[in-house]
Amino acid sequence: MGKITTQDILSFKNKRKLTMLTAYDYPLASLIDRAGIDMILVGDSVANVVLGLDSTTKVGMSEMLHHAKAVTRAVKQALVIGDMPFESYQLNPEEAVKNARRFIDEAACDCVKLEWFEKALEVTEKIIKSGIAVMGHIGLTPQTADKLGGFKVQGKEAAAAQKLIEQALALEKLGCFAIVLECVPDKIAEIITQKLKIPAIGIGAGVHCDGQVLVTHDMLGLFERFTPKFVKKYINLSPMILEAVEAYKQEVLEGKFPAPEHTFSINKAEVDKLNSA
Repeated sequence: MGKITTQDILSFKNKRKLTMLTAYDYPLASLIDRAGIDMILVGDSVANVVLGLDSTTKVGMSEMLHHAKAVTRAVKQALVIGDMPFESYQLNPEEAVKNARRFIDEAACDCVKLEWFEKALEVTEKIIKSGIAVMGHIGLTPQTADKLGGFKVQGKEAAAAQKLIEQALALEKLGCFAIVLECVPDKIAEIITQKLKIPAIGIGAGVHCDGQVLVTHDMLGLFERFTPKFVKKYINLSPMILEAVEAYKQEVLEGKFPAPEHTFSINKAEVDKLNSA
């Protein structure tokens, strides 16, 4: 199979489920790509799970481009999505287009994702008209969670759910190729998914979405600070890595590592020459 495109993603609607995971470096991106995941998001979640920051609002374009370049070097098939960071698109629509273009030109991403905010439609339209494909993001939008009452499920009341439906349809009308639904009740996500002609990718939005996305460090058990309800840990690597590091430490202290098979040797005659000299 060749490189997945946004048109491929659109074509999978109502045919099969779509898969999406985050990546921020070459090794993990390579493994995710080899596993056949459809889309890789270079997410601003790098702030939390890699850089140890307490908010996604604390990374900017320089960090995001740095990690995006590492990911695109590894990926051969998956669609790579650059996650536009806080204040890279909210402040000025013209600047938003320039920053989106940097993800494409400098980091070799295939498209960008941006979270819903007050002027999301204006900015999304400008980016799409500039020739860059956009994935929308509605529901819980972490970059502006403070305006949503914190990190909580969105659309639990009829009026709020109706707003989400309207946002999704408006983004579709502008030409988004897909939309992320984050922390939305499953019934509301199902309604939105059915109304859209483009794929809806869920994260904490139930099984009826067209696809699913998770933060890879969460599903691998590599991030221990907090695990959201919607995360399933498919493996818990943290204790396994800790055990390996502790074993390494003990072997070094006991003189068991490096063993002969990990060591380079030299001919004894050459050592004798050196000593006699």
